Amino acid sequence: MALRIRTLFASVGAVLLGLALTGCGSTDPGDAPAEHKSFALSGKTLTIYSGQTSLELVPADVRKVEVTRRVDGWVVLGNGPDPQWKMRDDTLTLQVKCKALISDCASQHQVKVPRGVAVVVNGDNGKVVASGFDTPLTLHTDNGEMTVRDSSGPLKLESGNGGVVAEGISAKSVSARSDNGRIRLGFASVPDRVDTVSDNGGITIDLPGGSVRYAVDAVAHNGRVSVDAPRSEVSSHTVKARSDNGQVTVRSVN
Repeated sequence: MALRIRTLFASVGAVLLGLALTGCGSTDPGDAPAEHKSFALSGKTLTIYSGQTSLELVPADVRKVEVTRRVDGWVVLGNGPDPQWKMRDDTLTLQVKCKALISDCASQHQVKVPRGVAVVVNGDNGKVVASGFDTPLTLHTDNGEMTVRDSSGPLKLESGNGGVVAEGISAKSVSARSDNGRIRLGFASVPDRVDTVSDNGGITIDLPGGSVRYAVDAVAHNGRVSVDAPRSEVSSHTVKARSDNGQVTVRSVN
């Protein structure tokens, strides 16, 4: 009897595995149909909670928050993908749920934000990309890469598991932290305060060259430290970099 039960479970497992590998295919939300929805915003700060999705943020000449989503996926013995979007008290929730024995669900959300609005993101699982903001960005993701481009507002960037990249930024104040991932910051203009911490991953900070000097405080507990930027302990432009495990590089780039 016990042998028959084991054989039955083995047969069911083989069938499910076969369905997952051959019958359902891989997900690609980029090819999925686009859905659109807009949400009214009463204040000057938009908070976004996202789960199981990649997130793209852009400022735009719009009066409402405009969201475009694409969802793809399949499940075996369960439910999903179940996409949800809603706004309450200027907090936008974007998530996709898949509850099944075997599943593969993926989604993409693009959010157009009215100009002049600050953004706070709390992401559960998925990458975050933000471009072109001149307002404060506070971005956090538990698991996913984070990229900010061509932005001038204050930045606070945190990733639990994934790299943090900022390119072409002119923010005067930047805070970047990663528990497990590399941090790379590239500045288009001179910052006043830069504070970076990585528990497991290198840090690279590219600063504008010229006559400006920086008060640099760089430490790597397990890795090499390289500072190739004009320095002055009394400078009002402070740059801090801490890595527990990884190389730290601070340099000026013409």
